[in-house]
Amino acid sequence: MRLTFDDTVESFRSTFRAWLGENRPSEEEMTADPAVSSAHLPGWARRWTRRMFDDGWLVPGWPPERGGRDAAPVETLVYLEELERARVPRTTNPQGLGIVAPSIFEFGTEEQVSRYAMPILRGEKSACLGMSEPGAGSDLASLSTRATAEGDGFVVNGQKVWTSGASHADFCFLFCRTDPDAPKHKGISVLLVDMDTPGVTVRPLPHITKPEQTDLNEVFFTDAVVPAANLLGQLNNGWALAGASLAHERGMVWLGTVMELESTFDRLAAEAREILPRLPAFEQAHAADQIVRCYVDVQAAKCLGYRSFAKLARGGSAPEQALMKAFCSESHRRLHLVGSELHGDGGLDVWDARRGEQAWIEQYFNSFGGTISAGTSEIQRNIIAERVLGLPRG
Repeated sequence: MRLTFDDTVESFRSTFRAWLGENRPSEEEMTADPAVSSAHLPGWARRWTRRMFDDGWLVPGWPPERGGRDAAPVETLVYLEELERARVPRTTNPQGLGIVAPSIFEFGTEEQVSRYAMPILRGEKSACLGMSEPGAGSDLASLSTRATAEGDGFVVNGQKVWTSGASHADFCFLFCRTDPDAPKHKGISVLLVDMDTPGVTVRPLPHITKPEQTDLNEVFFTDAVVPAANLLGQLNNGWALAGASLAHERGMVWLGTVMELESTFDRLAAEAREILPRLPAFEQAHAADQIVRCYVDVQAAKCLGYRSFAKLARGGSAPEQALMKAFCSESHRRLHLVGSELHGDGGLDVWDARRGEQAWIEQYFNSFGGTISAGTSEIQRNIIAERVLGLPRG
């Protein structure tokens, strides 16, 4: 495997790096007005997303009219590497940009693209995903939120939970049951629901260590009327949209997570240089062994991602996405556990005041969410078994 890039790709990297150096938001802007949920668009984030869109750097692999420059997959890879190195997000609404907008472009009408997808690209609107319910988490097909056709629209009743960013989102990409008599995979549709629709109620679920963080929410729908024009794709074809949406989400996982893995490991290695010499010999050996294991995980994740990108660059498909998702999310969890253990009881501090960031133990607790979102690790293993290894269904 050749882990180098040709001159064309490196020229692309240099061009973006120079643009980024001149246009990126300052640390002061991002720190003074942080995003408190995954659909919150602070002023700097709105301006930054629009600047990237106008200059063709928001989604470089897309055509110019959609905020890109027709970049090749490998060019998109180095673009994301540079963003991670600069510690600058493309957007503070990742599910809107990475999942909802692509799905609307793929399945929506021109009016839906104009009203919902393009405002996401311009930093004017944010979106949340209405998938999980109290009785339908990983088993999306068991959802019970119902949309009943009445007149020129649908009347929606039901509940969603763990809805990231719902308290700040402008609209919800809502999965609901439109044919209760059909088999459970056949009677689902997707509606684009404005969050200010009468009958939509959002109840934030505060973070136990940071009450100001309101990313997770319950969302209740009580006789909420949604226009028929807001049906995305065909009626009762929501399962196909679910597959496409989750493919967009899982495709994002390596792009961000593996690079975060690498930067987190660099932090771990730097702190280990300070801490290891102070430990007894037997503890040094154990800690060093765990750190090396984390390093191997990071390199394996990078190789998996490069292999997938190489396939995409040749015009093929990458069925390893499920493997990448499961491996990256679990490696992320292991890495933060090692960081927590390295600090001993000092790792119990929730906030690392010296570095101005979350301490290892909080990030470790948060990392469990990564093994659940976009499909649990158990779901990913089923996909790997059936679609990658060709094993029979259990």
